[in-house]
Amino acid sequence: MNIFFVYSCISILAITNVVAQNSTVNIPIVTADIAVLLRANTNGDISVIYIGKRLQNDADYASMPNFDGDGDYSGLYSSAYTTSGTRNLLEPAIQVVHADGNPSLELKYVRYQQNRTDPQTNITLTTIYLKDPIYPFDVTLNYKAYYDTNVIEQWSTIQHSETGVVVLQKYCSANLYFASAHNYYLTHFHGDWAQEMRPVEIPLTPGIKVLDTKLGTRADMFQPPSFIISFNQPINFDDDDQGEILAGNLAWTGNYQIQFEIDPVRNLRLLAGINPYASEYYLAAGKEFVTPSFLFTYSAHGLGTVSRNWHRWARKHRIPLGENTRMTLLNNWETTYFDFNETALTSLMKTGKDLGVDLFLLDDGWFGNKYPRDNDHQGLGDWQENVKKLPHGISYLTDAAQTLGIKFGIGIVPELVTPQSQLYEAHLDWVIRQPNRPEYYFRNQLPLDLSNPDVQEFVFNTVDGLFTKHPLLSYIKWDCNDVIYNAYSSSNPHQSHLYIDYVRGLYSIMSRLRTKYPTTPMMLCSGGGSRVDYGALQYFTEFWPSDNTDGLERVFIQWSYTFFYPSIALCNHVTNWGKQPLKFRTDIAMMGKLGYDMALSKLNTSDFIFSQQALQIYSRLKDTIWHGDIYRLVSPYVTGNDVASLIYVNETQSHAVWFTYLVNYRYQAGTVRSIRLKGLDPNKKYQLQEVNNYPSTDESIVIGPVTLSGDYLMKFGFNPKANADRTSIIIELQSTS
Repeated sequence: MNIFFVYSCISILAITNVVAQNSTVNIPIVTADIAVLLRANTNGDISVIYIGKRLQNDADYASMPNFDGDGDYSGLYSSAYTTSGTRNLLEPAIQVVHADGNPSLELKYVRYQQNRTDPQTNITLTTIYLKDPIYPFDVTLNYKAYYDTNVIEQWSTIQHSETGVVVLQKYCSANLYFASAHNYYLTHFHGDWAQEMRPVEIPLTPGIKVLDTKLGTRADMFQPPSFIISFNQPINFDDDDQGEILAGNLAWTGNYQIQFEIDPVRNLRLLAGINPYASEYYLAAGKEFVTPSFLFTYSAHGLGTVSRNWHRWARKHRIPLGENTRMTLLNNWETTYFDFNETALTSLMKTGKDLGVDLFLLDDGWFGNKYPRDNDHQGLGDWQENVKKLPHGISYLTDAAQTLGIKFGIGIVPELVTPQSQLYEAHLDWVIRQPNRPEYYFRNQLPLDLSNPDVQEFVFNTVDGLFTKHPLLSYIKWDCNDVIYNAYSSSNPHQSHLYIDYVRGLYSIMSRLRTKYPTTPMMLCSGGGSRVDYGALQYFTEFWPSDNTDGLERVFIQWSYTFFYPSIALCNHVTNWGKQPLKFRTDIAMMGKLGYDMALSKLNTSDFIFSQQALQIYSRLKDTIWHGDIYRLVSPYVTGNDVASLIYVNETQSHAVWFTYLVNYRYQAGTVRSIRLKGLDPNKKYQLQEVNNYPSTDESIVIGPVTLSGDYLMKFGFNPKANADRTSIIIELQSTS
């Protein structure tokens, strides 16, 4: 379901339906462990009263005091959806110009209702109706509480019946307020190509801290739309089970803005939504503007619980096939780049089959004839098989893969076009470009105008046509290596709608494809990990975290992604990038969805045998890695730590996979003492056995088998013996009682 366009909900059980009658109304929104309390006062102002740990007795929420006190001159600091143009003194969540030119807005509480949307999954939708007392202008605040996974999803719906068009200048998805702490610490992430998800933690001080992007086609690359707030003290990376933590993610694959404002009474206001930059939206009477979802989770027990909340929720409620399985694959890119033919590809497929992968992925370079895709300067947009490289077409390759007993996938870049292409020549009006200025290129290409319905149809038909023509096609890698320069649409009547309508167009295409091909795996890629958010991941089964596949770099990149995203969604490939041993690079890749992108024929015999054995071992471990709970044990980001260490534990606590990596190569660096494990059953005995060892490894240094209690392992620990000779260790734990 496209969460941005339509949010239809069939009420199965109406829990509450209240109409305000000059009385105070308390609106608790709860999960198993989290509570959000909203309150409408006698004047119809609605405020956020509490966000935190759920109380044992729900009746106690009515006793919570208001935040408003000395210093709040407006009475709106804690507003649940702060307006502008009247008495508000702080950053607004919504700003509009009415049809008559009046730039003011007030929103008064009308009523609320709570509906159990799915009794089996314990999901509750709270809908709060607000209305301007002067103008026929309405806002609905929506809160979807996922009870079992402790995630809350929030969005707003804006509509009016004024005579004329209303201009929306700002339109947040969420407006939260926190007054439970003396200090607030923000961890956000930054980077660039091959430098994704680098964390930085700062104390929030009076004023506004803004996270945003203006890239157009993506939310990430420089600043992902994900963050962590730690209350009263910095995040305790040494102990993931300590601290009061809130983590958020804006589910929007375009320009976004998240604001953190320490107000004059030293409380924290949080606003999140689409970036209003160059995006005034002209809303006609009777039409709805639905904002993207803002998602958050909270824990009084540290960052580890927050991560596990995200992972369980994503697998169950957001990522397609999140509770199913995934395929290991071999990608041809770093073996052939653009230079390949049928013979080379079928040879790679056979080698992949011998290795033991499930799928062969043909990447860039298979298309274009007038402008053959022999380099990254031409061919994008011309989605016909290159007759020189593939004289018998893609079907020849899918048939060859089937004969070998593996699946076949293909890489596409359907949103982009190069000036050297037949599509560019035929449909210049489909391209985002300024008609009276020079074209600026990002990687020699331009984005197509997805705000144009004709372009949407072209992109859908391109992908659908591949599946229709080649029914054995089993996998899509969807790439978008571009940003929007010189933003202009030749078909959109409102240029300020382009950034929003582009993402809406993308979601419309993906919704149609996912509906028609509900079980087809699709990888989300964008010049590495530049498009990772829970808006895009409602359509894709997995994503590419980074083009940087250096083993040591991936320790840090993958570590940061696991704060928000489950391992089943992280595509980790073994490549030749980096100087680490093959075992190190393989062990790192096994932390998520394992794949290969390297010239297998150039591996020596020992390397090939090791890789075959690694895939066999991975087949035994992967269910726990993909669906188990993550517990981070030793953070590579803590100064002085020589290793990174984490463990995945399955639901029954009968099986676990423990990864440890050396990240400091200075003299005598390593594990000098035991590491305490987490997530085990203290009453169970576990057999520890090191796995995935390289052939000819001295067995005297291999750990196991040894049997210890879960209680012992969690209280005293165990030393995996990481050092310069043992740079990566995987230990499998199996319960014996």
